[in-house]
Amino acid sequence: MKKIFILTGESSGDHLASKVIYKLKKINPNVKYSCVGGSYLKSLGINSIFDLKEITYIGFTSVLFNIFKIRNRINKTVKEVIKFKPDIIFSVDSPDFTLRVSEKIKKINPSIKTIHYVAPQVWIWRENRLKKFKKFLDHVLLLFNFEKKYFDKANIKSTFVGHPLLEKKNKSKIDLSSLISKNKKIISIFPGSRDSETKVLLPILIDFIRLMNNKFNNYLFIFHATNENNKEIKNFINNKNLDNVQVVSDENLKSQILSESIFAVAKSGTVSLEICNLQIPSIIIYKINMINYFIMKSLVKVKFANIINIINNKEIIPELLQKECNAKEIYKSVVYMLNNPDFMISQINACNKTLEEIRSKTSSSDEASLILNNYLIS
Repeated sequence: MKKIFILTGESSGDHLASKVIYKLKKINPNVKYSCVGGSYLKSLGINSIFDLKEITYIGFTSVLFNIFKIRNRINKTVKEVIKFKPDIIFSVDSPDFTLRVSEKIKKINPSIKTIHYVAPQVWIWRENRLKKFKKFLDHVLLLFNFEKKYFDKANIKSTFVGHPLLEKKNKSKIDLSSLISKNKKIISIFPGSRDSETKVLLPILIDFIRLMNNKFNNYLFIFHATNENNKEIKNFINNKNLDNVQVVSDENLKSQILSESIFAVAKSGTVSLEICNLQIPSIIIYKINMINYFIMKSLVKVKFANIINIINNKEIIPELLQKECNAKEIYKSVVYMLNNPDFMISQINACNKTLEEIRSKTSSSDEASLILNNYLIS
């Protein structure tokens, strides 16, 4: 029986991996799996060798302070992969963890195929990494078509498969009447999936909600959590005496709620594409410690944090970063946009145009699963 070891480094990667493996299981059920993953892969019957939280760090200083823990987990993963004897390592995103493991494995056993999904953003920073990737990556699956020129230039085999968040979803509609009263308008809030992100952003977002409640009484604020941080977010919110705040983590419920939202406030990340895809006006927020910020600022080659803004080289979705990421600025931006429907329509139109330029004609998970299967049967 063929074997695949799946490597992820955070909840979003776990989610993306599960979509691909779900499709692969349908076309080739005779595959054995092991992983570093979370609840999404676990729902497919694939258990992780340790909890994702043990490797989910953000920023240079967090990584530095936890370098021995991370190194220990990398070495443990390498040992488990070698013991498992996979035909393929399928790594997804989180290159500072997943690709370090793949690199070590390739040195030990060059016959194991290494396939990486969600290319490292060499077009934003550290393009020189491509020379290193060429030594141990067999195939890279790209989310965006403009990435291919970078990997072609480095002679790394790559395929544009598209972004799974831009796929059409045929989900049955969920009745939200028991959850949401008819006189409330929904504002969706995405505080991030990492503990280090939510610890910074939750207090700011709660203060923003208080400012909104001082002026309005017709909004319901729904936090979109992951299965991993759902409990922590609920615990933080429960003692804040806010009766118009809820937390959801069920994927189908989150999609339905987002589609019925009038606005979204989102931590910078891939979720912004899903928000744009559903034509919901939004702003982006992000805040890390100043040391990490200045290090990152000195290394990146782009002016913006959001992918839509980066592609257009202008701010289509407002970005509130660092010192601007505070309750008052978020409040001012949200109220301004809600009071200016023409601005929101303009944003939605610009996002639609951009998404059509980067959207794959097929399903990303279908394409990725077919490529994995081709390696299994070759």
